[in-house]
Amino acid sequence: MPEGYEGVIGLEIHVQLSTRTKMFCGCELSFGDEPNTHTCPICLGHPGTLPVTNEQAVRYALQIALALGCEPAARSIFHRKNYFYPDLPKGYQISQYDIPLASEGRLGDVRIHRVHLEEDAAKLIHLGESGRIHGSAASLVDFNRGGTPLVEIVTEPDLRSPTEAREWAQLMRTTVKQLGVSDVNMEEGSLRCDANVSVRRAGAEQLGTKTELKNMNSFRFLERGITAELERQASLLESGEQVEQETFHFDPRTGALTPLRSKEYAHDYRYFPEPDLVPLAPTEEMLRTARQALPELPAERRERYQAELGLPEVTARQLAFDAELGAYFERALNASRQGTVAEGPAPEPRTIANWVTGELVGRLREAGDGEVDPVSSKVSPEALAALAGMVESNQVTTGAARQVLATLVAEGGDPAEIVEREGLAQMSDAGELEAMVDRAIEAEPVAAEKVKAGNPKAIGPIVGAVMRETKGRADGGQVTRLIQQKLGLD
Repeated sequence: MPEGYEGVIGLEIHVQLSTRTKMFCGCELSFGDEPNTHTCPICLGHPGTLPVTNEQAVRYALQIALALGCEPAARSIFHRKNYFYPDLPKGYQISQYDIPLASEGRLGDVRIHRVHLEEDAAKLIHLGESGRIHGSAASLVDFNRGGTPLVEIVTEPDLRSPTEAREWAQLMRTTVKQLGVSDVNMEEGSLRCDANVSVRRAGAEQLGTKTELKNMNSFRFLERGITAELERQASLLESGEQVEQETFHFDPRTGALTPLRSKEYAHDYRYFPEPDLVPLAPTEEMLRTARQALPELPAERRERYQAELGLPEVTARQLAFDAELGAYFERALNASRQGTVAEGPAPEPRTIANWVTGELVGRLREAGDGEVDPVSSKVSPEALAALAGMVESNQVTTGAARQVLATLVAEGGDPAEIVEREGLAQMSDAGELEAMVDRAIEAEPVAAEKVKAGNPKAIGPIVGAVMRETKGRADGGQVTRLIQQKLGLD
């Protein structure tokens, strides 16, 4: 995006709730079953049928609303949102309009405008190479998804960059996942993101004309799609043209933005109250139960890690916002505190956290072709805590510990046994180390002269020679000090 412009981004996130049945009928929800095997006259919109609100969906939606700090409405109602599309057999979608379930919340630095309940449309399958309707030979409809309960979370336009939008959406996903009310599986469509994007001059108060990017099903595509749209809008403004209010599809394969339709306004949908459903009025007991069901949420966990464990903000955020990584860290920390992983004092939480977020993640990413799954890896949290403790208590050097970790990733096992088996314990014989240093200085005379002449960086080859001979068992700082003493610099 050209300098002098600022992006303004809001998100609309659809979360599919993990209820047993659909939003307004008793049809079972089961992903991947044969098409059109979970339907009934109600979700197919047959005349004369009457919907009934799924109570579990309301309870789950209340948990989401409270987790986002929203104020539940004392009384909300459903509306009919009228539009014609092949995946909507009734010709309207039951949603909430002017009185949503909850509003005015916050997650991190982003304000939540509203949280409301609605039903999902069916799934269209376009036959053709692109999988898009354009150029397809035919389109099929699977009504199994029609009527699935959704919670829509709408933010205020508080995000300023594609990266911010991606990170915040990841926080939202982790928060909802912690609640256990949705599997938030983006590949299966349980979590879908729309983005409202506009551009304005940096420092300006007035918002620019916004466009909408629909149905992005990965955080990476969300970031790329917003980036492309910001650049398109800024380019239009630079050339003196106007941004039109439109809805776009972002194709992650080509990076292209395709206009879908001119933006509809609320009056285009001819909203009117759903006459077959009673208003929603959560009881005090429902609200109390929902509050009691809230676990420790990612934002709270990040604060605890910083305040109680003294972790840096970046590390605390990484562990708190990644549910699997955070659970792994908690197990390692607990094992260490209970004294079940190694002799001696427990390692500092910061040491364990650094080994989890740094060395382990890096090694797993390398071994898993970019994928990081600590829970399913061969490195148990107890083993990693023990290894961190061995480093902190100088039983092994950091270099030797990295070798142990490589073995753990490949084979699993007990780090103490690996250290013993591979002879990686830190050297404790000062005389032996001095003899190695003497040999290294003799083998690297040019480097030794440069060091003595005042070039401290020239010490590298000598240190390297010692570390190779010790196979990483010597402490690098101690080796450096010994070399300097031998060369008369200390």
